[in-house]
Amino acid sequence: MVRLRELRSRLALAGSLLIAVLVWGAALPVIAADPAPSGQAVIAWHVTISPSWFDPSTAPPQITPFGMLYAIHDALVRAYPGQKMGPSLAESWEESEDGLTYEFKLRPELKFHNGDPLTTEDVKFSFDRYQGAAASTLKDHVRDVEIVDPRVVRFHLKEPWPDFMTFYGTTATAAGIIVPKKYLMEVGDEGFKKHPIGAGPYMFASNKPGVEVVLEAFPGYWRHVPHVKTLVMRSVPDATTRALMVKTGEADMTYALDGIDAEGLQSNPQTKVVATKHASIMWIEFPDQWDPKSPWHDRRLRLAVNYALDREGINKAACLGFCAPAGVIVPRVMEFALQAEPLPYDTQKAKQLLAEAGYPNGIDAGEFPAIPGFPTAAEAVVNDLNAVGIRVNLKQMERAAFYADWRAHKFHGLFMAGSGSAGNAASRVEAFMYSKGAYASGGYPDIDELFQEQAGERDRKKREAILDQIQHLTIDRAMFAPVYNFSALMGVGPRITKHTIGEVYLLPFPSYEDIEIKG
Repeated sequence: MVRLRELRSRLALAGSLLIAVLVWGAALPVIAADPAPSGQAVIAWHVTISPSWFDPSTAPPQITPFGMLYAIHDALVRAYPGQKMGPSLAESWEESEDGLTYEFKLRPELKFHNGDPLTTEDVKFSFDRYQGAAASTLKDHVRDVEIVDPRVVRFHLKEPWPDFMTFYGTTATAAGIIVPKKYLMEVGDEGFKKHPIGAGPYMFASNKPGVEVVLEAFPGYWRHVPHVKTLVMRSVPDATTRALMVKTGEADMTYALDGIDAEGLQSNPQTKVVATKHASIMWIEFPDQWDPKSPWHDRRLRLAVNYALDREGINKAACLGFCAPAGVIVPRVMEFALQAEPLPYDTQKAKQLLAEAGYPNGIDAGEFPAIPGFPTAAEAVVNDLNAVGIRVNLKQMERAAFYADWRAHKFHGLFMAGSGSAGNAASRVEAFMYSKGAYASGGYPDIDELFQEQAGERDRKKREAILDQIQHLTIDRAMFAPVYNFSALMGVGPRITKHTIGEVYLLPFPSYEDIEIKG
């Protein structure tokens, strides 16, 4: 086995001993008394916070739940400042030469928020319990999880799978987040959502459903004690209100502002706007394209939608120019992403395609659900579609209800989706293009075969070629209408001295334990 560990040197009483091993991760934290946390920070959310986001076991292939999950919970391996995929609850891990075994070693003396020890029993329990994004893919590849001892656990794969760590160690899924077996067995799933216990930097204190969640610093967090004592996560779906809260000091930070509201904070010398660099993208889905009786079975209609979108105009209105137009639904910043340019904005071409498809006077396309939290983008898309004769009515939804209906395949016609989860092109294919993906509206046999082929391919160049081919096929078939690569515009108030937004690789949210505020 190739051992991947941290470099450490220790002075023994009898002499000096240098232990050198191959590093994968950051140095262990310095053992010193951390200053006591102090103060309170209020963070205004762009959506209503769902209790389902307290439990990683059902996490969708979206980034938003991780804004709560990574506050309360922690994973064996994850990104944090200075680490794209760093050792977290696991102090080290190693992959066997044949790619069939992954062994993780936990940090010593880990505790959950209630004081219970965190052991490999909890690791196995968390994986076995997981039902969220890519759960079937993970369990199709993992033969079994072996508990070696309380600190060492091995994952045995059925066959080599180059993307095991992508799916287990990033926000592509929440499968690597560890929950307490004993506590969950006592309170059950619903009890856990009412009062979650984790091993992350903050402990759950209280929840006013639909209003706010209060978290308190966990003094036993392995990295360090959080600097801010109390975080108040407040649900404020209206963007103008969120921006005003930052201006008045009612909130210290706000997520995902619309362009016009962000502009107001940007011009204020007391506040700032920070654009994220995470793996997020928005697109239009055609869930009925596989139904021969549906008008959306006709590729020309789907192409018409693509030509109808003024992506640059949407970018300027909703994102102040930070959201680059997209030509494929894999974010440009992701590994193996096809750097494809979008189809041009051409209303005449859109109308011509509608006429050729038998709709010279346009088409009544009904309700248009759009992923909540981004009203300016949704309204701009609706206006562009209506302008060429694709008549839709924007349907307002809560975020949790939108995810549930998407996963249950209740949407028809067309709708606007989005995802900011990390991973690579393969994890996006699995979630949204592969016919068995939990959030895929359908699929094509050749894309399914190519997905399976790349999953076992250990040669990087060959994998990239296969993933490129899949992405090209989605473009050729107008399988989606990509809108833009999304950068969230985050508002920061004057009390925040260190916001940490952008310090965690491909994550739009701050590193909560590293936030600093004025006393």
